[in-house]
Amino acid sequence: MLSGHKSFFYYWSPVIIYCALIFYMSSRPAPESIPKIAHFDKLLHAGAYALLSALFFRAYRTTRLGDRLATVILLSILSAGIYGISDELHQHFVPSRSAEIQDALANIAGSAIGAVAAAAGDLKIHGLTNPKAFYKKTDRS
Repeated sequence: MLSGHKSFFYYWSPVIIYCALIFYMSSRPAPESIPKIAHFDKLLHAGAYALLSALFFRAYRTTRLGDRLATVILLSILSAGIYGISDELHQHFVPSRSAEIQDALANIAGSAIGAVAAAAGDLKIHGLTNPKAFYKKTDRS
C-alpha cells in the first residue's frame, strides 16, 4: 500500500497531467485534418472526457468518499464535465478556435460514460455484484 504523499501522487498526477494535455491541445490551432465523418469531432470530445472522468473516478476512489460509489461517480462526472465546459470557454479566446455548446455537451456526455464505465469496471474487478457494494470501500492494496 502506498503512503499518503505517494498515494496522492500516484492517483492524482494522471488527472493533472491529462488536464494539462487537454489545455495544451486546446491552446493550439484547430487540427486541419479530421476525418469527414458526421459528428466525428463530437466522438473525439466524448472519448477524451470519458478518459478524464475515468481518471477522476480512480483518484476519487482513494479519498474518504471512496466508499460511496454513487458519490464518486457524480463527483467524477461533475469534475470532468466542468473541466470540459471551462475548456470550451478557453477555446473561445484561442485564435482559430471557437467555443461550441455541442462540444461542451459531448464533453459532459463523455464524462458520464467514463464515470459509469469506470464504476462498472471497478465493480467487476473487485467482484462486487450486489447492490450493497455501492457503499463498501474496496481494497486498494
